[in-house]
Amino acid sequence: MAHLPIAARLHALREQMSFQSLQASIWPSADPHLSEYLPPRWQSREWLSGFAGSAGLLVVTQDWAGLWTDSRYWEQAAKDLAGSGIELMRAGEAGVPEPSAWLSAHLPAKSRVALDSRSVSMQGLAVWQEAAQDQAFEWVSGADLLGPIWTERPAAPCGKVVEHKPPHACRTRQENLERTRQSMQEQGAHWHLISALDDIAWTLNLRGEDVSYNPVFLSYLLIGPDQAHLFVDSGKLAAGVHDVLAQAGVAVQDYESLPSFLQALPASLTLLLDPARTTAWAAQLAAHLTILEQINPAQLFKSCKTEAELQHVRQAMEKDGAALCEFFAWLETHDGELTELDVDVQITAARARQAEFVSPSFGTIAAYQANGAMPHYHATEQSHARIEGDGLLLIDSGGQYLGGTTDITRVVPIGTVSAEQIRDFTLVLKGMISLSRLVFPQGIAGQQIDALARQPLWEQGLDFGHGTGHGVGYFMNVHEGPQSISWRGRIGPHSAMRAGMITSNEPGLYRPGQWGIRIENLVAAVPAMQTEYGQFLRFETLTLCPIDTRCIDASLLSQEERVWLNEYHAQVRDRLLPRVQGAARNWLEQRTQAI
Repeated sequence: MAHLPIAARLHALREQMSFQSLQASIWPSADPHLSEYLPPRWQSREWLSGFAGSAGLLVVTQDWAGLWTDSRYWEQAAKDLAGSGIELMRAGEAGVPEPSAWLSAHLPAKSRVALDSRSVSMQGLAVWQEAAQDQAFEWVSGADLLGPIWTERPAAPCGKVVEHKPPHACRTRQENLERTRQSMQEQGAHWHLISALDDIAWTLNLRGEDVSYNPVFLSYLLIGPDQAHLFVDSGKLAAGVHDVLAQAGVAVQDYESLPSFLQALPASLTLLLDPARTTAWAAQLAAHLTILEQINPAQLFKSCKTEAELQHVRQAMEKDGAALCEFFAWLETHDGELTELDVDVQITAARARQAEFVSPSFGTIAAYQANGAMPHYHATEQSHARIEGDGLLLIDSGGQYLGGTTDITRVVPIGTVSAEQIRDFTLVLKGMISLSRLVFPQGIAGQQIDALARQPLWEQGLDFGHGTGHGVGYFMNVHEGPQSISWRGRIGPHSAMRAGMITSNEPGLYRPGQWGIRIENLVAAVPAMQTEYGQFLRFETLTLCPIDTRCIDASLLSQEERVWLNEYHAQVRDRLLPRVQGAARNWLEQRTQAI
C-alpha cells in the first residue's frame, strides 16, 4: 500500500468509508497535539493526497475529493495533485466555498461524516458543527479508516527529552508553574490540561526532538493546585530529568494513561482548556467536569521574553549572522554547478559550526526564480532547480540555538537582474523598513499595523497572500502565538502587541512563473517612551545580515529609508566583524557599505 498511487489509496479509503456507512471523511493537517510540523505517523493528509505542504485540508466523498489550501501553496499543490483526481480548492479565492459550505451543498441531510476528534481542536469542531447544523450531519469522531489500509504507517517518535538549563533557561520551572497556578486561581480553575507541546516544554524547561525543527516532545501536562502530572513515555527522559521534575512537584505518568486519569477527576472540579490548542478528543475525556475555555496562560507568558532572554537572543543572532556571512561569501565565490539543494546543505553546515547550534528551525527554502514565487516551496531530490543564468535566489532559513530561535529571508542576485526585479525588491524593502521604524501604543493589535508593510505595494496595485509577521519562540517553535501581523487575522482579547514579543517582519511579492521576493528580519517589541498618552513601544531589529543593495533602486527610497538602511548595515557590520574573518569578513564589509 505504501507504494500505491494516490488514486488507489483513495479507492481503499472509500472502501473503508463504505464499510462504516460514511458519506464523507475530513483530513486536517494535525496530530493529537495540533502541531504545525507533524511527526510522520500523523501525516495522513499528505499520505492520502500526495500534497506535501504543511497547511491543507482534504475532503473525500464517495465520488469526489478536494484539497483546500491557501495562496502560499497554490502552485505547489497544483503540481503535487496533478493526476491524483483530487481537485485543488484555492482557499480565499473568490467563489471558492469553505469546506463546511461545500459539504452542506453536496451531501444529503443527516449524512455521516468522519472527523477524527484527535486531529481537530475543540474550537475547530464547534465551527464544523455550527456551519453544517442545518444539514444535521452525524459527526463520527472515532472511525479508524487508516488502520486497515496504511499498513506501513510509521510509529510514534521516541526522541530524548533533556533539560533546558541555565544560563539559557532564564526562568525556573517552579516559577512557571506557580505563575500558571496563579492565573488558574484568578480564573476559578482547579486543574489545567496543556496539550500544546511548546507550552509544555516551556513550562517545564525541557526540550525534545519528537517534532522536526521544534524542540518539543509528545506529552500532556495536567496542572493541579499542588501537584502536576506529565504524561509522557518515561523512556524518553534523559538521566536526571525524573529527579528535577519531582523536585518541582511534577509526577511522571504514562503517556497513554491520560484518559483514565482525567475521567477519575471528581465532577465538582473546573478544568481550564484552551479551545484553540486542545483537541476535541481531550475535551470529550473531561466532559463530566466544568470546562473553562481560555487561552493557555503559558502561551501568553512565553510570548513576552524577559530582558535576560532577549540578551541571549541577541547573542544567538550574532552567531547566526556570522554563519550567514560565511555562507554568502561561499555562494558568491562558488565555481561550478550549483542547485537549490546545495544551498540547503551549505547554509546548515555554516550554522552547525557555530557554538550552541542545535538544529535548523524549519526546512530551508532555497528557491530560484519561478520557484521563489511559491512562498513555502521546498526543493527535493526529485524536483529542484539549478542556479544558473540571470535571476533572483530567495533563501528563507533559520536555526535553533540554546539561546534563541532565528528566522531570516534574503534575496540575492544571480548574474544580471532586471529593472522590474529591482523595482519589486525595492517596494518590498520599503514595506519592511516602514514596519521596522514604527512606534506604536502598547496593546495595539498586530492586525492594525499590517497595512504599513503593504502600503508601498498597495500603491502600485500589488500585494502578497501571507501574513506579514508571526511570533517566534525562545529556543522553541519558530511559529508562535498569540500575536501575528496580518490584516486577515481576527482581533481578539489576546492579539495585542506586548513588550518582549519577538515577531517576524516579512513582506513579499510573488510573480507566478517568474520570481518571488521576501525580505525578513525578526524584531522585538521594546519600550520606546512613556508619555501622558501611555506606554509606547518600538521594534528593535534583532536579525543581523546585510540586505543586498545590488537589488535596490535607491531613487525609490526616501531619505528616512536610506538612513534606516545605512544605520542597520552599520550595526550589522559592527556586531559581526569580531565574529568573522577571511572571505566572510571581506564579504561583510563589502555588503554593508552605505548607499
